Amino acid sequence: MRFAVPIFPGSNCDIDCIHAVEDVLQESVTAVWHQDSDLSSYDAIILPGGFSYGDYLRCGALARFSPVMEGVRQAAEQGKLVIGICNGFQILVEAGLLPGALMRNDHLKFRCEMTTLRVEQIDTPFTNLYQRGEEIRIPVAHGEGNYFCDPETLAELKKNSQILFTYADQNPNGSIENIAGICNQKRNVLGMMPHPERAIFDWMGSADGTRLFKSMLQYWKENGSAA
Repeated sequence: MRFAVPIFPGSNCDIDCIHAVEDVLQESVTAVWHQDSDLSSYDAIILPGGFSYGDYLRCGALARFSPVMEGVRQAAEQGKLVIGICNGFQILVEAGLLPGALMRNDHLKFRCEMTTLRVEQIDTPFTNLYQRGEEIRIPVAHGEGNYFCDPETLAELKKNSQILFTYADQNPNGSIENIAGICNQKRNVLGMMPHPERAIFDWMGSADGTRLFKSMLQYWKENGSAA
């Protein structure tokens, strides 16, 4: 399985994502500069966290125009797996690949801490190795992770079972319905504020993030490349 990790000016979690693929999956992973629009040779794409373009205007608002996002859009349309973590989630929302918006945390502070998530859906390429209702520990590190959408969009998310993760105890940012991660209707694009790549070894405080990456590999082995 071939992974791509696009790097934007200001990305700072790309190395963590690369190590997660290498250390957990022992699969091929390539760092791709944001000016490269051809992602056709990859099976999965991980948009990392950070502060793309300095978070000027809005988080992810400038990164959505990078050439690499055309490759991300094409990959998503082809059914390939795409995951956006933290700033990557913000970019996916700004690019229209996921609904809603990410706003400033309701307490207006940057929050960096371990959180407890509840796994809401397991019939996805990203959660098939978890148990529904299982609580896992994954850290967050963001200042604009307050997920919001209008009532109609929220109803659609619930109707289509697109809410994959929620905050199980304390909501660190004020997101509506405690939402921590959502997918698209095709279920091949995931956006989440918590950082699973920072929870792959027990010495990190949790290894609960490993099953997200292993779920992606398991799905790919069962379904093959979408290309």
